[in-house]
Order: sequence, then C-alpha cells, then structure tokens
Amino acid sequence: MSVPSPCINVCRMNPQTAWCEGCFRTLDEIVQWATADDAYKQRVWAQLDQRKLSTYPRVAASPLDFPQCEIKAPGSP
Repeated sequence: MSVPSPCINVCRMNPQTAWCEGCFRTLDEIVQWATADDAYKQRVWAQLDQRKLSTYPRVAASPLDFPQCEIKAPGSP
C-alpha cells in the first residue's frame, strides 16, 4: 500500500519553523517525497502531528481544555 502525501495544497514555507504551513514538512521532505520509500514517508508522517502541535497548540484541544463548555450530542436539546 502506498503512503499518501500529507499535502493539502497550502504550500507556504514558514521562515521560523522551516516547515510548510499546510503539511508541516520541511522543504527537503517535500522534494524527496516523490522518490522516497514507504518507510521514509511513514517516518515523516510520524513527525507531523508533533510539529503541528508545537506550532498551533490549540488546534488539537480536548474538550477537557474547556470545562466551562457543555458538550452536547448533535440533535440533543
């Protein structure tokens, strides 16, 4: 099975992190992707969530981070 690209077509390099703001890969990782083996691609994928969290820590916020908010299931009163 081929490992999919993390590219979301938001291709803009962040000068502070040196990561793409869309997929969080480095320029070297982006360049190597087309010819890389699946093991390399999986290693890159394994780093992306941590990079995203270090850049945007609130993106993956848990409902526990907002105890004042009541969470209701869709369709509930």
